[in-house]
This record gives sequence, structure tokens and C-alpha cells, in this order.
Amino acid sequence: MKYIKPVVYGNSFSCPHCGAIAKQDWWHCNWNGSQYPENSSNPLKVANCQHCNDNSVWIENKMYFPDLGNSPFPNPEMPDSVLKLYTEASGICSKSPRGASALLRLSIQVLCKELGEDGKNINTDIGNLVKKGLPVIVQQSLDIVRVTGNDAVHPGQIDTDNPSTVGQLFDLINIIVEYMIALPKKVNGIYNALPADKVKGINNRDGK
Repeated sequence: MKYIKPVVYGNSFSCPHCGAIAKQDWWHCNWNGSQYPENSSNPLKVANCQHCNDNSVWIENKMYFPDLGNSPFPNPEMPDSVLKLYTEASGICSKSPRGASALLRLSIQVLCKELGEDGKNINTDIGNLVKKGLPVIVQQSLDIVRVTGNDAVHPGQIDTDNPSTVGQLFDLINIIVEYMIALPKKVNGIYNALPADKVKGINNRDGK
């Protein structure tokens, strides 16, 4: 799922409310809501999404509402148990990258359990998911994040206060959801929509 990071005065980006890449209309206002021209020096800014019509509120160059820390919008197929942790990490990633990384590590463990693994050791679980179809590059990316964050931690552990590295963890969780949940669901939907004679032909072929 493509993601464009929200930035102040961005003409279009991934809306922090609806997730759609949509045009944003900007204006300045003061604390009582009075509007000012775009070139006003007032630090309070509002962006309105043309797709969902919801607003994001910015002070100077930082988005304060919704408080998502400019993290990628979660994959729509993300399990609720993982989404809860992912959203919590989003809310604190700009204030506490290390706290966010801990929540994201837990998110990966919970996601692995949702996918049938033990959820006790990330290295083992991801290795098993690779055998089930997860690209090897995802496993390699997790190793890179682990080493970049703190090369003293044990395999499967993640501890970092680097905002860029935390951003990679958000991306990796979305990638795992895409490959292991969203993509199989899409393929199954397409397969189940095939005419019965086509499905029979495929089954006959695979049975040979």
C-alpha cells in the first residue's frame, strides 16, 4: 500500500484519518478559530482532506492532531490485536522512539502469533514465515533494523531510539501483513470468483 508522509503545506499526502492519498487544503487560524491567509505568520495551521473532509492540526511544522507521529497508515487487513499496539506506537513515536520500538517489537510478536507462530522469538517466527511465503528480504530487513538499533542486543530483540529506524519497523509490519494476510486474501477472492469449469481444470492439472 503506497504511503506519502504528511508534511506541512503538502499539496497531497496519505491522510492520517482515512489513509487515502488526497489533496489537502490549508489555512492558518488563531486559537479561537479565526482564519488567516496562507502566508500568515500564525504558527497554528489546519489541513483539510478533500477525500474524507477531516482536519489535521499543525503547530509550526509538526502535526499534533491526529497524534500519529507521521507514521504510515496501518494496512487495512492488520489484525485488531496488532492494530491496537501499532496505533499506540504511532502516538508516541515522535516523543519516545525507544518506547515506540518496544511496542512495535511486541506488535511483530503478536502478528506472528496471529499467523500461527509461537510469538516468543522473532527470529524463529520470521524464519518460519519465510518458509510459508514471506520474502527473505523481510527477514534480512529485520536483522538490519536490529543491528542498526543496537548491535549489542540478542537476535530477535529490537531496541532503538533512532526515529528513522522506528519508521522502518512500521513499514515492515505493514509488509508482513500485506504478504501473509492481504495478498493471500486477494488471490483467494480472485480464485473463488473463477467459473466452476476453470477451477475444475486447475484442480485436474494440479492433481496430475
